[in-house]
Amino acid sequence: MLEDFFLAIVGVEYRAPQQDEMSMSKQDSKQLRAIGHKLKPVVTVAAKGLSESVVLEINRALSDHELIKVKLVVGGRDARTTIGEEICDSTGAEIVQSMGNILLLLLRTAEPDPKLSNLLKY
Repeated sequence: MLEDFFLAIVGVEYRAPQQDEMSMSKQDSKQLRAIGHKLKPVVTVAAKGLSESVVLEINRALSDHELIKVKLVVGGRDARTTIGEEICDSTGAEIVQSMGNILLLLLRTAEPDPKLSNLLKY
């Protein structure tokens, strides 16, 4: 259901990553964190939590940019961890780094846009 809705809104087919795509070496992680250091948060999850519209916006940002920062302005550490896991479950993204109230998320696309992809820009 979310996949169909995502296709209708964003115009890009949602593809859940395979298990071998999810594993990342230390060198890859280090490079992604270096790229992520330059980024500003694209989406903010506030006190109302993770709604369907926020998930769609995260999906849209991931399909455009592949590597994004998400700011979590919610309760304590446990709440941030739970919301981070929910974001990963609903989008298929992987947490590259979690530092304080900022998440760095990665979702590689089949055909990245060279003008928008943070992985190709930096």
